[in-house]
Amino acid sequence: MDTYYQAEALYLKNGFATNTGFWVDDTGRITTTPGDASQARTVAFPRRAVLPGLVNVHSHSFQRLIRGKSESRRASGKDFWSWRGTMYHAAAQLTPQDVYDVARMTFLEMALAGITTVGEFHYLQNDPAGRPYDDPNLLSEKVIAAARSVGIRIVLLRTAYFRSGYRLAADSGQVRFFESRNDFLANTEALIAAYRDQSSQVQIGVAPHSIRAVPLEDLREVTAWAKAKNLPVHMHVSEQVAENAACQAEYGATPVTLLAREGLLTGNLTAVHAIHITDDEIHMMADAGAAICACPTTERNLGDGVLSADAVMRAGVPIALGSDSQAQIDLLEDARELDYHLRLSHQERAVLDQIEEQPIASRLLECATINGAHSLGVAAGELVSAAYADFFTIDLDHPSIAGNSPEDLLPMVVFGSARPAIRDVAVNGKLIIRDRKHELEEEIISRYKDVYAKVWSDAPQLRRRS
Repeated sequence: MDTYYQAEALYLKNGFATNTGFWVDDTGRITTTPGDASQARTVAFPRRAVLPGLVNVHSHSFQRLIRGKSESRRASGKDFWSWRGTMYHAAAQLTPQDVYDVARMTFLEMALAGITTVGEFHYLQNDPAGRPYDDPNLLSEKVIAAARSVGIRIVLLRTAYFRSGYRLAADSGQVRFFESRNDFLANTEALIAAYRDQSSQVQIGVAPHSIRAVPLEDLREVTAWAKAKNLPVHMHVSEQVAENAACQAEYGATPVTLLAREGLLTGNLTAVHAIHITDDEIHMMADAGAAICACPTTERNLGDGVLSADAVMRAGVPIALGSDSQAQIDLLEDARELDYHLRLSHQERAVLDQIEEQPIASRLLECATINGAHSLGVAAGELVSAAYADFFTIDLDHPSIAGNSPEDLLPMVVFGSARPAIRDVAVNGKLIIRDRKHELEEEIISRYKDVYAKVWSDAPQLRRRS
């Protein structure tokens, strides 16, 4: 049965249209040619604005467990490298059921924040002792099942993690991550086959974790395999200065320059973070058609640095957004932080405004929607014909945006709206959040709290890792 969704304000590419709507067919896509109108139903959203669903390109769902637990130098040290000890502690405790329960909590919070698609950069593969499960894709399947339970679309970015780093012994905290190249390719192939008929809800991509975790010879093989299958490729790139230094020591080049030199900087690559890159490397990425996924909340939480988003955007490199470590899940906050971080370093306001004459609010919304959808290879991010009907609604009377008009509604939403202003969320035309409630919310939260208590009960003082 076709459905007509009617909104008081509907966001289209050039702004909000009032008192209009769109048709969704029974496959969950937007259509301009509805079927039998007499059999159709109408769902109205009075005093609501409807916007395209947000696309979260980079997530490690299990890291939701360390929120608040790593905000101490005593426990987690002073930088990214020591912070990993807290993360490894949480990863080591989880059973497959725990992985499912934590992922459901993370995805529920995403849905409540208007996120309709998540790119899950998934590198938990083995049991706590580092042994493969009888089904080597068991934990991937648990994460996918969690997304299906909540109703959010998932692109499972199965992660290749082959070593701890250049001239480093295997880190015991990473034993759940390691696979051989052949096992990784075989297991990813099996995962693709298992979900081939569920593409509206589940898709698969490839994620070589980083230059430090995937040697160049393996990286060539993995990316060539992904290219042959037309899969998105995501990779941590230049998040830390030390990462660049290690790559320079091993290969005589920093990560982006190495990728370009080897012909691995391509249009299906999304470089996650890409903070410590040069102007020349930005132009290499633009020439290759590659994208960047920024994770501003995590990047400031970990002290990674500030992405030169103004230079990146002027060069024509698209920027998508991710919640990464789940320190906070609010993609609109990540969008505004892209500019706010630059305001602090440039001591100017609205740094990203009027690049190519585009207003800042629409540019930042594109980062959270269209650019993310393109990065993951998903037909979403816009409320246009043939796209998946993914959307969220904003309460036009919410205190955080009260006094809005059609002309200033978008900047109010992007820069001022609070998460409770998001009222309804739909994926493939199906409402998974209605008036800020999910039908499984109480159970999901209760089960998560049990896992959280287990992981942190009697937790030892965490050692710093260098």
